[in-house]
Amino acid sequence: MEYVVGLLIFVVVLLGSIALHEVGHMVPAKRFGVRVSHYMVGFGPTLWSRVKGETEYGFKAIPLGGFVRLVGMYPPAEAVGNPQARTWVGRLARDARLASAEEIHEGEDHRAFYRLSTPKKLVVMLGGPVMNLVIAFVLMAIVFVGIGLPGPTTTLKSVSACVIPVSAPATRECTSTDDVAPGAAAGLLPGDTITSYNGTAVDSWEDLSKLIRATGDEAVPVTVERDGTSVDLTVTPVVAERPVYDAHANAVLNADGTPKTSSVGFIGIGPKEETQRESIWRIPGRVATMTGETAAVVATFPQKVGDLWSSTVHDTPRDTSSVVGVVGVGRFAGEIASEHDIDWGLKLAGLLLMLASLNIALFVFNLIPLPPLDGGHVAASLWEGGRRQVARLRGRPRPGPFDSAKLVPLAYSVFVLFGAVGLLLIYADLVNPVQI
Repeated sequence: MEYVVGLLIFVVVLLGSIALHEVGHMVPAKRFGVRVSHYMVGFGPTLWSRVKGETEYGFKAIPLGGFVRLVGMYPPAEAVGNPQARTWVGRLARDARLASAEEIHEGEDHRAFYRLSTPKKLVVMLGGPVMNLVIAFVLMAIVFVGIGLPGPTTTLKSVSACVIPVSAPATRECTSTDDVAPGAAAGLLPGDTITSYNGTAVDSWEDLSKLIRATGDEAVPVTVERDGTSVDLTVTPVVAERPVYDAHANAVLNADGTPKTSSVGFIGIGPKEETQRESIWRIPGRVATMTGETAAVVATFPQKVGDLWSSTVHDTPRDTSSVVGVVGVGRFAGEIASEHDIDWGLKLAGLLLMLASLNIALFVFNLIPLPPLDGGHVAASLWEGGRRQVARLRGRPRPGPFDSAKLVPLAYSVFVLFGAVGLLLIYADLVNPVQI
C-alpha cells in the first residue's frame, strides 16, 4: 500500500509539474495577445477536454509531457521571401508554414506568435522551463524549511576513548597500545553541546569540524554547555589520517578505490543528529548548486545513453549513476515510500527532493538549443533578434522574421531520437533497473 501511495504522489506532482510548465508558456503568450488554441497535458488520444474562451483545455492518454498550441508559430511564405520547396526538407518546411497559416483567423495575423518581438518570444519560450525551476524551489523549501532533515549538531553523541587508525576495521575496539583520544582526555562527555572552539563561536557541526581539522596539534580552549552550565575545557588534538569527504559528505576515493585520507586535527567526537530546518534564504543557493550539478550530468548525456545501451545489450548491472526514465523514477518513489525504517515525514521529504531534482532536470534539459525543445525556439528567437540588431547597427533595412519552419526537419529528427532513447529507458528500467 505504501508503495502505491509513493507512486501516486510521484504521478500527481509530475502531472502538476507538466501542467504548470505549459502554464508558464500559455500565460505570457496570452498576455502578449497570441491566440492559444490548445492547452493539453499528455500526448495521444484526448481523454477529456473543454473549450473555454478561445482555448481548448484537456488531458490526453499518455502523461509523458504536454503542449500549448500557439497560433502562428511559423511565419507564412510571403513573410520569408516565398522560398521554393525543391527538396523533401523544403517540402516539410512548406507544409509547416501552411499548417501554421491555416490556424490564423482572418484579420488576426497581428496575434500570431511570429509577430512578437524577440524579448516577448523569449519570455514565452522560457516561461515553461522557469516554471519548473520555481516548482523545484517550492518543493525544496517545503523540505528544508518546512519538514527539515536529520543532520549533525554540536551536541555530542559519542566521545571516543582512543585514537584508532583509519585503516583499522570499523568494529575494532581500543587496546592498551592505543593513544587516549584528545576529547576524552580533555573531559568532553556525551551530551555536551560545544558552543565555542578556539575562541570561535560555533552553531553547526560543519563549522566545528572544519575548525578541528584545521587546528593541528595545538592546545585550544573549548566551551561546552553541560546540564545548563557553561564549562571551559582545553583540548589538544592529535594529527591523524582521516578520510576526505566531498561537499555531499561522501567519502572521496583514490584511483584504486581505497578511501582518500589527509593529515588533519582529530579529537575523537561524534555528533548527535536532530531534525534541522533551514532559512528560506538558503534555498536559492541549494537550487543553484543542484542546477549546476544537473547541467554537468546533462552534458554527459550521450555518453550515459551509450553506457545504458551497452549494459542493456550485454545484460550487465547498471551503475547507480546511470540515467533513468520515468519508469525508474516512479519505482524509486515507490521504494522510498515503502521503507519501514523511516517515518513518513522523511519519506515525504525524500519524495519531494526527488521531484525537485526532476523539475530541475526538466529545466536544464528543455534549454538544450535543439528544436522541438524550448531551447531550440529560444535559439531561433535570439538568431532573429541578433540579425535585426546587426542590421540596425549597419543602417540596413530591418530584416523579416527568421524562417523557423526550416528547423522542422531537425525537430522531427530530434523528436525521433529522443523517442528512441525514451523507449530504451523504459525497457532498461523494466528489465535491468538501477538498484538503490
